[in-house]
Amino acid sequence: MARLHLFELMDQSWFPDFLRDYMTDYLEFVTDKFDMYQNIQPVLERGLAATDTRAIIDTGSGGGGGMVKISQRFQASGNPVDITLTDFYPNEKGFEKVSALDNYISYSKENVDAKDIPKHFKGLRTMFLAFHHFRPKDGAQILKNAVDSGEPIAIFEIYQLTFKDIISPIFAPIFVVLLTPLIRPFRLGRIIFTYLIPIIPLVTMFDGLVSVLRSYSPKELKTLIAEADPNDTFDWEINGIPTGGITVHYLLGTPKK
Repeated sequence: MARLHLFELMDQSWFPDFLRDYMTDYLEFVTDKFDMYQNIQPVLERGLAATDTRAIIDTGSGGGGGMVKISQRFQASGNPVDITLTDFYPNEKGFEKVSALDNYISYSKENVDAKDIPKHFKGLRTMFLAFHHFRPKDGAQILKNAVDSGEPIAIFEIYQLTFKDIISPIFAPIFVVLLTPLIRPFRLGRIIFTYLIPIIPLVTMFDGLVSVLRSYSPKELKTLIAEADPNDTFDWEINGIPTGGITVHYLLGTPKK
């Protein structure tokens, strides 16, 4: 595979939880502020059509991402969806903030491994901007776990291994510095580790660059699918959706009828 599986600092068990929470808060703010997922609703609806419930189990949720606007769009269409936020490292403060904004959003406090999701979580599994964190073996296991459970899965990423995407994380510290004062609720620690001790801007740049290098190409995703679904029991869709000046790349897997 052309991708390079280097390490991201936020993935490390020794990385302080409070710093990880500040960073997922920032990513959640950017996702919501720029409405990065405004055009993905049809993909989610195709995934939901393959379930027996109107439910989304979001994995690797970070700080909650853009789930509020996603939920609001479902409500505006007259077909609301119950959304559950989960993560292996749950950002409970972020989850609480997001769930307080929307009655259709709840969260789990337990450590949920996307490679082995507990059977009581039923519905369309989603993962936003997190699939690149996993090595090919683990990525295939995430897909296989969905296949074995008979649950549809939708994965979304914004990076591909291109020159443009490699360059863009270099400018990340500028956006962190400019946008941090707008993030609510206010946290003194967020200010300290953005401006006085600039760990958050630097880690955001480093992890962003590594995220690009870790990104899966469509060809690589097909290799994972072949391993995860050798009996061809799912339909798989790989494509990209232009939105807000970027392209949201997605993988959708649904059980064959």
